[in-house]
Amino acid sequence: MKKLLFLFTFFTSIFTYAQENTNVYLFDILPAYEGLQLLNMENISNDSGYNNQPSFASNEIVLFAGNNNGQTDISEYNVKTKTKKWVNKYTKGGEYSPQKLPSNSNIAAVRLDTDGLQRLYKYDYEEGTSSELIEYLQIAYFAFYNEKTMLSTVLDGEKMDLVLIDLASKKADTIFRNAGRSFQKIPKINSMSYSLVNDEGNLDLYMLDMDSYESFFVTELPIGIRDYVWLNDTQILVGSGNKLYMYDTLGDSEWTRVASLEEYGLKNITRMAVSPNGKKLALVAETD
Repeated sequence: MKKLLFLFTFFTSIFTYAQENTNVYLFDILPAYEGLQLLNMENISNDSGYNNQPSFASNEIVLFAGNNNGQTDISEYNVKTKTKKWVNKYTKGGEYSPQKLPSNSNIAAVRLDTDGLQRLYKYDYEEGTSSELIEYLQIAYFAFYNEKTMLSTVLDGEKMDLVLIDLASKKADTIFRNAGRSFQKIPKINSMSYSLVNDEGNLDLYMLDMDSYESFFVTELPIGIRDYVWLNDTQILVGSGNKLYMYDTLGDSEWTRVASLEEYGLKNITRMAVSPNGKKLALVAETD
């Protein structure tokens, strides 16, 4: 099977968070003979505005950037009680890419202020108050390795640099230029993944060993795809249109279709997150 190509164009800047009229959907996921079975869909944002960038704080809690009467705030959805609440107190900016801090229940998110200032903030989970987590850096996206270290992309003109940050000392080391927006800790191993723009303008996916800081090429993402998620330590999932495709690092070097969301009336799948126990998949999509 030849490598799948998905030919569609992104008209927004890589710094633009907006993808209007999106919702966050939650599924149970099970292995199936021909790939994955997605069951029991829930629209956990259930709003007509911008709802995006899901992450799991635990197996029962999903965080995402949600539309709060025109303001983008940190939303929390409880899987057990099926209830949604807002985490942060009102700010003049918008809160994006919320993620739980590794060492406690507080939350980190990128705040984009009305004057264009873009910084990473920490939000007290109980009080909703906030303080700058990383000063002086225009952080666009981020992912924690542990309570001491994180990867981030920092705005550099019309591109982004991949930056390794020591959270205690706040020391920031730029390790690569022209990075993609999606990166994360790989389950069960001491590595993170990131993407870089290649000579053809597509994204190559790499694995960064967090002990040696050596990088290893994994695969090229399908053309036009900017987001991916690790189902486990060997399988990578991407979305295109209303289909999901998987790449297995221990299998054939190809992307294989494993599921379709056509029956749910969803399209334009982008960001995804998998629960720590691997039983839930949250994804961002639009409706037909």
